[in-house]
Amino acid sequence: MQEAVIVDAIRSPMGRSKSGGAFTNMHPTDLLAQVLKGLVERNKLDPGLVDDVITGCVGQVGEQSATPGRVAWLAAGFPEHVPSTTIDRKCGSSQQAVHFAAQGIMSGAYDIVIACGIESMSRVPMGIAKLDHNPYGEGFLERYAPGPVSQGISAELVASKWDISRKELDEYSARSHERAHHAREEGLFDREIFPVQTPNGIVNKDETIRPGTKAEKLAELKPSFLNPDMETRFPHIEWQVTAGNSSQISDGASAMLIMSRAMADKLGLKPRARFVAFDVRGDDPVLMLTAPISSSRKAIEKSGLTTEEIDHFEVNEAFACVPLAWQRELKVDDGRLNPRGGAIALGHPLGASGIRLMTTMLHALEDNQQRYGLQTMCEAGGMANTTIIERLN
Repeated sequence: MQEAVIVDAIRSPMGRSKSGGAFTNMHPTDLLAQVLKGLVERNKLDPGLVDDVITGCVGQVGEQSATPGRVAWLAAGFPEHVPSTTIDRKCGSSQQAVHFAAQGIMSGAYDIVIACGIESMSRVPMGIAKLDHNPYGEGFLERYAPGPVSQGISAELVASKWDISRKELDEYSARSHERAHHAREEGLFDREIFPVQTPNGIVNKDETIRPGTKAEKLAELKPSFLNPDMETRFPHIEWQVTAGNSSQISDGASAMLIMSRAMADKLGLKPRARFVAFDVRGDDPVLMLTAPISSSRKAIEKSGLTTEEIDHFEVNEAFACVPLAWQRELKVDDGRLNPRGGAIALGHPLGASGIRLMTTMLHALEDNQQRYGLQTMCEAGGMANTTIIERLN
């Protein structure tokens, strides 16, 4: 079996998804094209050697409907014979793209794959792909009567089940901004960010981070998902989830160069990390956000490691309650959990987030001379991906 290694990983800055945001005037495939071009050129890679481009994207409609990785690859001026496919595992789409890329290399089907992700949530709003139709058939609705709920309601249910207070949610969220701001000011994101040329100039910094965010100020925000129907259905909920303790809707792209170790050696490229374990798992689709707990446990079991041996944990901050509930169960100290902030501060461009997290984790492992990192993402429908990597240099 071939060994799959990470040769490089980059991301765009994270752009605010509203009028005046860095990438609101850019077609999503043009944004991804720049990131792909940056990845290929900085590794002096012949793009014709790439076997496949596997792209995570959730909103596959409108401007993201025409196999966005394929369009972006061609827009970058790369060879037409290189194919692409698109993955939708909701928030974990590009993390799943990494899994499929690495597993394809390990099986011998590929030698070089680029896994990437794109989401322009300002131009292709979240949920628009449903086209105002009910995506659930009778069997699903009968099993989970009276029906599924939004992720925000699921976040309220998770906070309630794990007895996470509003104070904890807001303190965690303020800390996410503080850590991300520190990382940006110290230049810790500089190596992982590929500057993007926009109609308004070059963007090379995340614009989602809010320095000086205080828990006391977040405490003034009103609950985002309170409504009479849900209040009747879930009378025990305290209604604590707000815009301040949830991930930011944003725009961004990310890309990772993955190849067999033999091919990396042949091309004179130095592997930066190897894959230790993969897992993908489902859980209650109403609670929805809890699968990272069981998936992380299974990935750790597969790896033969213990939580104490893992130096860095990235648990996607879809809502503050997700990493906090995960931490309650896995007993990981604060210092190893999202040490450079997360989606509450950096934003969550759905299809790009998986590789964004892994890119940040890889660079942090290198900066701190640490060995193992674990990343996990909650996903709509009650699913999660988990990946464990080992730094090699």
